Order: sequence, then structure tokens, then C-alpha cells
Amino acid sequence: MRPSLYYLVPVLGGYAATSYYLLKHPHILQKRKRLAFHCRHISHRGGAGERIENTMEAFENAVAHHTDLLELDCHMTKDGRVVVSHDGNLLRQTGHNVNIRDVTYEELPQYKPSLEVTFFPGHMSTGTDRRIPLLEEVFQRYPDKPINVEIKEDSDELIKKVSELVRRYHRAEKTIWASTSDQVMKKCRKENPEMPFMFTPRRGFLLLFLYYTGLLPFVDLPESVVETYMPSLINRTYFPHNSLMRNRFLVYLQDKLMMRKSLFQHLQDRGIQVYLWVLNQDSDFRRAFDCGVTGVMTDYPSKLRTFLQEYEGERQTRGAEAQDTPPGGEQQRTHL
Repeated sequence: MRPSLYYLVPVLGGYAATSYYLLKHPHILQKRKRLAFHCRHISHRGGAGERIENTMEAFENAVAHHTDLLELDCHMTKDGRVVVSHDGNLLRQTGHNVNIRDVTYEELPQYKPSLEVTFFPGHMSTGTDRRIPLLEEVFQRYPDKPINVEIKEDSDELIKKVSELVRRYHRAEKTIWASTSDQVMKKCRKENPEMPFMFTPRRGFLLLFLYYTGLLPFVDLPESVVETYMPSLINRTYFPHNSLMRNRFLVYLQDKLMMRKSLFQHLQDRGIQVYLWVLNQDSDFRRAFDCGVTGVMTDYPSKLRTFLQEYEGERQTRGAEAQDTPPGGEQQRTHL
């Protein structure tokens, strides 16, 4: 053995052991975040499978099914009104090829009578409410409900107006900044640093790098929420525009790298909540919670509510059975 290896091997061994210990006990180096909410049941676009997405009727339905968090998207109209809509162009949602930023709030068309569920192709949602609502309406209707606000365009004015509404309704601690753009997220954080915010995709890749190099326990993480897709949904209910992401081998690799219970547990021990989107089937709900995520984002609030009731019942039953089982495994038999 070369002399350098006499030093390198114990150093690497000590680093690995220290990293592993701190991964299990992050409180030694990292202060735990204290969010004002804990979300297991999350309604995507208000529950886009049961009512028309991002409408007040959808939000009402989600709240009726005890959702913990409403997820919605924002754009701004020509006259400066912040509206709740996923798309900036309304062709898919309304059948009218108009951009929200090019029309006033009063000129916005209504939603179609039914819409295909984006993350459950072939399934349709309907509802009596076809109006695009204002973000302020949602804040007024649900003052105590945590809301995840995704900023869908790089607009300083939109970010400023959203922040002003959050402050006006005193909900900074229970409103999450969400964006897939690092540049937009930087602006959001600067505009209102009191609000919790999510990992952007680039920061998510960095998170995985830190985890697999053992550096994660040593690095401070300013984010409060991980929001990401479950890779096994790709080519089933989630079809990314990038064809490379649909490659079967890469899907398999992503799944192996991302769905790590020890990673999710470490993040939650640091007070960082982990949400997976967009899950619409019981088998996917089960896998996500079995892997240790905090919450699941779904288009079907009633389905997720029913699943969680049954899942929690199963956990309680297993816990009771474990307490009744004496040390050593199965119940001891009595010998005559």
C-alpha cells in the first residue's frame, strides 16, 4: 500500500462516518425550521380533477375535503389585476387564443365547460364555476389556509403585487413562493423575504449532489419546501416536453436517485417539507408516503382524503400490533 493511502483511507472513512451520523442527527449542526403549517393533503390547481382548475368552486371543494394546502398559479392582466390561472395563453382553458397580459380583467373569457386533467390524460373535469378568479378573492375567502403561489412569468410588477396582497392579508407565514426559475425566485425572495419558498429545479439537483457526496448535513439550506415530481409517473400520467426526460433508462435512474427515504427523513428532521406532484392514484399515494414524504399534491382531493383516512388507520393498527408483540418476534407459545 502506498504511504499516501495510509492517510487517505482513514480520512475518507472518518468523513463518511461523520456525514452518516450527521445525516441521522442534523440538529447537531443545523437549526430546525419552524413552518406555520404541516401539509399532507395538497390540492393541485385546487383539485383539477374534480372541478375546473383554479376556480373558486375547485378551492371550495378542496377545502371541504380538508386539504392542508391550496396550490395555484398567477398571472397579471393588462389592467394590473393578479388572476389565478395556470396558462398565460388561454387557448387550452377557454378556447380563445388570447394572452392574459393583453386583456383587462373584465375581458377575460370563461373556462370551457369541461377540461382534460393535465396529469391524468383521458380524464375530464367539469363544474358550474367557469370564471377566472382574482388572487385577492382566494386570500379573502381562505384567510387561514396555507397557499402555494406559483409565479408563472418573470414580471417584477406581478411579484410586487402578489407580495403586497400577502402583506395586506397578513399571511406571509402561510404563503409559499413557488417558481421553476432561479431568476424569478431571487426576485420573489428579495420582494418578500418573510415568505417560505421552494427549491427550484437547479437547486434540487444541487440537493441531490450534496446528498450523494455526503456534504448535505454540513450545508445550510434556506428553502423550506421541496416540490418535485415522482419519476415513476413519467410516461404514465406525466409526459415532459423534453423527450430526453422520457427516456426509460433516465426515468429509472431518476427514480433510484430521488426516491430515497433517508434523504426525505433528513430534510424533514431539518424542518423542510417534501411534496410530490401530481399523484392521482392510490398506488402512487401509498408509495410516496411509504417513502417518507410530507405531503402529496393531487388533482383529486376527495380521493386523497379517503386514502389518508385508510392509510392512517393501517398505521395505527400496525402500531398497536407491534406493541402487543413481545420481544423476540411472534407471540410466545405456552408449553405444558
